[in-house]
Amino acid sequence: MRLDEPSWWYSGAGDIRQRLLAPLGQLYGWIAERRYYRHQPYRSRLPIICVGNFTAGGTGKTPLSMAIARLLIARGERPVFLTRGYGGTTSGPSWVEDTPGAAKRFGDEPLLLAAVAPTMVARDRRAGIIAIEGDHRPLSVVIMDDGLQNGSVTKDLSIALVDGKRGIGNGEVIPAGPLRAPIDFQIGLVDAIVVRDPPDLADERGVHAVLRRGFPGPVLVGHVAAVGDTTWLKEKPVVAFAGIANPHRFYRLLERLGARLVDSISFPDHHPFKTSDATRLLGAAQANGAQLVTTEKDHARLKSDVALAALATEARALPIDLTIDERDLSRLNSLIDAALQETTRRQRPPPR
Repeated sequence: MRLDEPSWWYSGAGDIRQRLLAPLGQLYGWIAERRYYRHQPYRSRLPIICVGNFTAGGTGKTPLSMAIARLLIARGERPVFLTRGYGGTTSGPSWVEDTPGAAKRFGDEPLLLAAVAPTMVARDRRAGIIAIEGDHRPLSVVIMDDGLQNGSVTKDLSIALVDGKRGIGNGEVIPAGPLRAPIDFQIGLVDAIVVRDPPDLADERGVHAVLRRGFPGPVLVGHVAAVGDTTWLKEKPVVAFAGIANPHRFYRLLERLGARLVDSISFPDHHPFKTSDATRLLGAAQANGAQLVTTEKDHARLKSDVALAALATEARALPIDLTIDERDLSRLNSLIDAALQETTRRQRPPPR
């Protein structure tokens, strides 16, 4: 079900729409829990690290998944991504290939993941794991991009990413709020939480402090930042556009980097751009003498469609990365070590 994010999900408790929809949210949450436990989870011979979130909409799971993959590569592992491929047409299991039309087939996020490590798209996660295990390459660890609420496979390490500014919104389950399932149930599924860009670590009312008081595991801090030289943003006016869950976060980042936004044009998450969109965006840039700037996810969808070649050429993507605070990086590495070691221990033959 496609659901555009209502602003009142994050406007605090007490909204009349929240109260009216709360019974539906309770039913949705009950179904989510029952669905999770109805599976007999598949235990892979490979360690599985899951990166998910508690809420609908984007929090930055894909950049965190990519950051974890780079940590694994640095220690000599051969990671592989498993993703549902939201927005794509294939149900999989299919290996992602960057060919014309790839974004329509696989979705935009898998193309970003595939630039870092081999990527498998499978809506049936169990089938995806089995397909990975049958590959001839020496793949050593699976990173599930999303799938925290999916109980079909056993995870060795589960990490939830939380937006430090928006938190979990009004605390209600879809459609009364942004939660994918009741928060107590979801917290019981994770080994660690990463809070993205908390505004003030000293604020006892902030989501970072609240989670540290209520969650027994480690609560880590991560920050999203632009990658590489960004001085080009200051050279001319900018028309920004994005089809992501929280486009205003992208626009604010551009302004912090010194861009002068003369226009910002938002589309629904995973929006399939059309030639009419290209005409509109190219016209806005020309009218303002401005540079078109978009996200890597949006640019991936443009590049794979030959009908949008002119827009893909004129628009510039802003690469971003998520880094874990230095004080928390060793804790994350320890969690990864424990997951890898547990898999190795399971695979040892029993003593005679």
